[in-house]
Amino acid sequence: MVRNILITLLGLAALTACSTTIENVPDNTLTKKEIREGWKLLFDGETSDGWVSARGTGQFPTGGWHISDGELVVEEAGGSESTNGGDIITDRKYTNFILSVDFKITPGANSGIKYFVNPEVNNPTVGSSIGCEFQILDDTLHPDAKLGVKGNRTLGSLYDLIPAPDDKPYVPGEFNNATVIVKGNKVSHILNGTTIIEYERNTQEWNALVAYSKYRGWVNFGNFESGYILLQDHGNEVHYKNIKIKEL
Repeated sequence: MVRNILITLLGLAALTACSTTIENVPDNTLTKKEIREGWKLLFDGETSDGWVSARGTGQFPTGGWHISDGELVVEEAGGSESTNGGDIITDRKYTNFILSVDFKITPGANSGIKYFVNPEVNNPTVGSSIGCEFQILDDTLHPDAKLGVKGNRTLGSLYDLIPAPDDKPYVPGEFNNATVIVKGNKVSHILNGTTIIEYERNTQEWNALVAYSKYRGWVNFGNFESGYILLQDHGNEVHYKNIKIKEL
């Protein structure tokens, strides 16, 4: 496999030359540039290292998830997460970061990427752990896309709080990229390189927004300094790969 390709672009008008190097690497691998910049893999494509059940077992779920062809797969369970493996979280908390995840949704599927998850404070006895969520959803086939307020449960939305735009860049049936950037209280959701949501937490406006959402009863929702990162098991088949993070 070719790893490094050098492309030289000639600027004839200016009679100058510029060059850039594009590094092609396998999935679940960091480029030399990413390594220099401080990126770390959260999934190596072969093992569940770095991930544990959000149910507090301290171990990766024994069912409901599997690794195949370099992909971390949530298994189909008829939409019932309670009978499946359950959510998984990182084995440590993060504060300021850039999180990048490639995901592929099967028809009608529902999942999510959550952050600022603190199950020791907000730990529901049933259902998914609580945290700010980059919604992963088949907007066309899953009914949750029609619920909430003004589309705030659609793909890329800050779930139940801020809707993603209707014209967001997304390719059904293919791997797409979700990126979350956290710099203090400022947070961005990016889908396939396009910023679709920006918001600021720990403000009066944020707290008012939370107060009118499904999260109004949870302690300090979205305002924690740090938290675990979570991949949601919603009982539908969803594929993840190239999960990596850069702490800021």
